Amino acid sequence: MKAVRFDTFGTPHEVAHAVDVAEPGAPAAGEVLVEVEAFPINPVDLLTIAGRYATRPTLPAVPGAEALGRVMAIGAGVTHVAPGDRVLMMGRENWVQHKILPAHEAIPARVVADPLQLAMLKVNPPTAKLMLEKFRALQSGDWVIQNAANSGVGTCLIALAKVRGLHTVNVVRREELVTPLQARGADVVVVDGPDLADRVRAASDGAAIGLAIDAVAGDATGRLAECLSPGGTVVNYGLLSGEPCRIGPGEVVFRGITLTGFWLVKALGAMSAVTIIALYADLASRVADGTLRVAVEATYPIDDIQAALAHAGREGRNGKILVTPNGPLGGR
Repeated sequence: MKAVRFDTFGTPHEVAHAVDVAEPGAPAAGEVLVEVEAFPINPVDLLTIAGRYATRPTLPAVPGAEALGRVMAIGAGVTHVAPGDRVLMMGRENWVQHKILPAHEAIPARVVADPLQLAMLKVNPPTAKLMLEKFRALQSGDWVIQNAANSGVGTCLIALAKVRGLHTVNVVRREELVTPLQARGADVVVVDGPDLADRVRAASDGAAIGLAIDAVAGDATGRLAECLSPGGTVVNYGLLSGEPCRIGPGEVVFRGITLTGFWLVKALGAMSAVTIIALYADLASRVADGTLRVAVEATYPIDDIQAALAHAGREGRNGKILVTPNGPLGGR
């Protein structure tokens, strides 16, 4: 079977390749064998291959933060999934055609929905949902601001905020992104810049904003902080700029702005198995009813992983890049 592997850290589309590896065999007790139907290429995958993520795998390594699988066989004692079920693959190293999982890493996705959308369910939707819930007691009518609003997390946050009656200010880097995000339900969309706070206040009629979601870091963190009401919270979950978060001391000392971080791995690690299954069941239902939908720009076969990685790393994309390692999903 095929797997994606990298033997050294570096530019993802240069160092990662599709290689032939042994089939995994039959599942043992407490294990599940899956066929991988689709996996997205996320920023965390690109950072991992480049050696710039918080944790560096032992080389050679197989990347893959998330994927959707179809159960092929189960080992003794596995009762929560059965052959034929679609499952979210909760471990890593998912960029393969077939894989054996510990049973607890196979979360059922028992909804009728686009499998490409389900393949993107593990990371971005719960990141958006939990950041909206964990840091502020938000009520219907409250405002939230985020940057990288056209990202996978950003579009999920817009949709989930709207369901809760929250208003969103959405910061982007290009003017052409404004109208598409407004069509998704964004209340305010502004292009980032040094006068961001003044333009946000004008566009939101001076609304009090207590929560900022930051995927960029660097000076962008400080610009979000300036948009907040006194006592507000900035939650950083990404480093698209590649720079440390920077907030001026006046924001922290005199206006009481707090900077904290969010990492989905840590958040899920603090949850029980029952809570995790319930979280993903709720999010899967949001995919099925159309609330959560991420634009897909292209899909690739696993043998074209280098082209897929190069595409995923381009500036100016308008959707996610996914790989269907066992062939197209039409009719599945």
